[in-house]
Amino acid sequence: MRIPRIFTELHLASGAELSLDERAARHLASALRMTVGQEITLFNGEGGEYAAELLAVGKKGVSVKVTAHRNVERESPLHLHLAIGVSRGERMDWIVQKATELGVSEITPLFTERTEVKLSGDRLDKKQQHWQQIAISACEQSQRNRVPTLHTPTHIDQWLSAGGDTAAELKLVLHHRTAKKLSEHAPQTHICLLVGPEGGLSDHEIDQAMAGQFQPLALGPRVMRTETAPLAAISILQSLWGDMG
Repeated sequence: MRIPRIFTELHLASGAELSLDERAARHLASALRMTVGQEITLFNGEGGEYAAELLAVGKKGVSVKVTAHRNVERESPLHLHLAIGVSRGERMDWIVQKATELGVSEITPLFTERTEVKLSGDRLDKKQQHWQQIAISACEQSQRNRVPTLHTPTHIDQWLSAGGDTAAELKLVLHHRTAKKLSEHAPQTHICLLVGPEGGLSDHEIDQAMAGQFQPLALGPRVMRTETAPLAAISILQSLWGDMG
């Protein structure tokens, strides 16, 4: 059986004995039916991963002993920030999950003119926590040791007015009405990719993005769905300048 990987916010150090949270306990005890003495891998996003041995297993709690640190990273050399219009239903969950598996470094959910999802207050907080958990689970599955930063959802006007990702060397906005291709850009190490929700970004939003130094990007002659376009673009970017060959 493949050794399970568990994210924890606890401080990790060789020799430490820890009690994992209820989510981890439920997964290890109920879903995987693991027993005392079996090995798991822990990571907390601070670098590398840790081998650990199960000391006690119960439905409400699991205790482990951390045995060794492994200085291994699986992060792409390309820092990719995905700014994405919030989509309906499970589309946003899918995007967060797959973008994490593909190696994005940051995700910013955006409310746009064509965003049909209305979130505020407690509902917005719960949704952000939900997306955060999806990213964590995707890291556990894909063997990433660093969870992408999930920024607080914001309105696209506010985000663009603040400059978007001001650290990005290249800022791109998906826009099918352009002929410029990714291969025409010089190699990059930090990219921000802006993608709209269902129906895409409005003309005003595209103009606002381009006024903020975003460059238009088309992925070909076909118009892709909102959950397909960012994943296709991320894959191409990782192939060009990241770690997917």
